[in-house]
Amino acid sequence: MTKLFGTNGIRGIVNEEMNCDLALGIGKAWGTYLKKTNNRPKVAIGTDARLSNHMLKNAISAGLLATGCDVVDVGMVPTPTLQYVVKEKDFESGVIITSSHNPPEFNGIKGIAADGTEFSKDIEEEIEKIYFEQSYVLAGWKDVGSFSTWDGAIDLYINGILNAVDVELIKEKQYHVVLDCGNGAGCPVTPILLEKLGCKITKLYCEPDGTFPGHNSEPLPENLADLIKKVPEVSADLGAAQDGDADRAIFVDEKGNYIWGDKSLALCAKFAVIQKNGGIAVTPVTTSSCFDDVVLKNGGEVIHTMVGSPIVARVMIDKNSVFGGEENGGLIFPEMQYCRDSAMSIAKIMEIMAKNNKTLSELIDTIPKYEVHKTKMPCPNDKKEIVMETLAEQTKDDSSVLEVDETDGVKLYLNDGWVLMRPSGTEPIFRVYAESKDKSRAEEIALTYKKMAEEIINQN
Repeated sequence: MTKLFGTNGIRGIVNEEMNCDLALGIGKAWGTYLKKTNNRPKVAIGTDARLSNHMLKNAISAGLLATGCDVVDVGMVPTPTLQYVVKEKDFESGVIITSSHNPPEFNGIKGIAADGTEFSKDIEEEIEKIYFEQSYVLAGWKDVGSFSTWDGAIDLYINGILNAVDVELIKEKQYHVVLDCGNGAGCPVTPILLEKLGCKITKLYCEPDGTFPGHNSEPLPENLADLIKKVPEVSADLGAAQDGDADRAIFVDEKGNYIWGDKSLALCAKFAVIQKNGGIAVTPVTTSSCFDDVVLKNGGEVIHTMVGSPIVARVMIDKNSVFGGEENGGLIFPEMQYCRDSAMSIAKIMEIMAKNNKTLSELIDTIPKYEVHKTKMPCPNDKKEIVMETLAEQTKDDSSVLEVDETDGVKLYLNDGWVLMRPSGTEPIFRVYAESKDKSRAEEIALTYKKMAEEIINQN
């Protein structure tokens, strides 16, 4: 298990655990790792809008340069923009300085592999091993890396999306979109994309600001009150919100209804399978059953994975999947790239609306309705493993359990729903997800198993 890298890179509070010394060391370890297979690795680096972005970018760049890697700074860009650049421009690796949806005092470091996917666990483990052993291999004075900048990343990325959707069909509809970039990395990209798709745009918080003055960068209902209000107020066709690093998108329909990520995920899965006359759709065990329902009904197959978009992406590649993603608004379209991509998601939702000549609310109404209840509790990292083992042992003979899935955590299928209990990969907490057709029953299931997990935590 990695000590620094969580589910989505390394994250921490700036100038506490996330500091220049860490970034410099990780840069040297990263470069040492890359140099094992390439004499002169080329690394793209970008940032989101956070105030500490230059501090950490410069520190990790210094480490990479010291080992003999060439570093190309592509500026402030969404995470999927950097990933697309790495894939399309044949970089050996990419670094994005971001802490996604975390509060503004946080920042982080995420690694991108040569194919544009996020680093796998084995790569992160090897980089961590070099870092903790300080077994860096530094270049001689003649062989240190070069540093340059490139301002073509955004144009390359936008053109990639335009080549992956039916632009003329979307343009014909002249959709009115209320766009909430949350003062994040989507600000310099998504308004341009929507203009090229012929949309009328009402902008909310589309100026980059690392203090996130508009609202918290996690696109939850309580943070999107202005978007929810504005869409029906201006008679828009839809609203779209991006998280801090713009890899996830959440939608609001024309009536001002917040659409949870599992619904947009299932909608895109449904039409990907219909378009391909079947195929495999990939999603983690946390995803609502509505995903399985629509994929299976339309002749597709579902593969469930552990939580984490890099895991989903790699299974998609291995299985030649037609679609995949997570229930948090992180949708992966293989025709574009194998990573969560909010701007592509916005374009694709409009394409689905246009092809079916339906409003977003009409499309969402076709998705089966389930109620999900999520809760969490503190759990020290050193207790997580014993809690998992004990939960598996205590529930295996439970007569109310129809099936046990230990793909990631312990997921119990019940006759009227399911519950998933799993430790967070990024925080000292334990999460419980429960689903049922009935809202009160979903909450009851979640609280029942939360109590069981709490008792195990307290006993150990």
